[in-house]
Amino acid sequence: MKGRFAAVLPAGGLGKRMGGNIPKQLMVLGGKPVYRYSLETFLSMDEIAEVVMAVPADWKDHFEKEIFGQSPSELDALITNKLKIVVGGAERWQSVENGVNALTSGAEYVLVHDVARPFISKEIILDVCKTLVEKGSCLVAKPAVDTIKIAKDGRVQQTIDRNTVWMAQTPQAASIALLKKLYGRIAAEPLDFTPTDEASILEYFGEHVYIVKGNNLNDKLTTPEDFEIFASRAR
Repeated sequence: MKGRFAAVLPAGGLGKRMGGNIPKQLMVLGGKPVYRYSLETFLSMDEIAEVVMAVPADWKDHFEKEIFGQSPSELDALITNKLKIVVGGAERWQSVENGVNALTSGAEYVLVHDVARPFISKEIILDVCKTLVEKGSCLVAKPAVDTIKIAKDGRVQQTIDRNTVWMAQTPQAASIALLKKLYGRIAAEPLDFTPTDEASILEYFGEHVYIVKGNNLNDKLTTPEDFEIFASRAR
């Protein structure tokens, strides 16, 4: 499977729920910025031919100086040969589109992963790659463990069988050609909703999306309370 896969890491969000005056992906967690964890994981894998990170326009220079201007390290060659930084879009899905359009390695598939999920494992990434080849488009998700209620105006409307509910994570993955085709269709006829992930775009156009089982270590860093929990994991 070597070289058949690329990764796009959207890092364009400003993380308003986290607070502070810098994007949450730049906050230091366990001695290094949040984004470095997943970036280093993808760069270190032979299966991943190329990594594109989509960042906020106002912070692009900061990311470039921090990554490409750092002191020599064992990742230097990988960063030089495999990593590209692009400006993200107004919405997350547009940041991903910018990243996908910047891919040049000739890879067949792309894995999209939020850098706010720093502890993605190589095992899950390999499971995604295997599912892509054997089945098709997929996303990482974990099964719901709590009872799920549908509510309106503060009142419960319905209880859903939690055995059918999965909590979406990333990576979310598809063939590069397929995503580019769907982006073209969106450009010709804009969507009437804002996609929150790649799976929702694939679903909208009738594509099958398979599930790769995730875990709690792959949760998203969102609030200051999360930061405390994640900091303990990074030690």
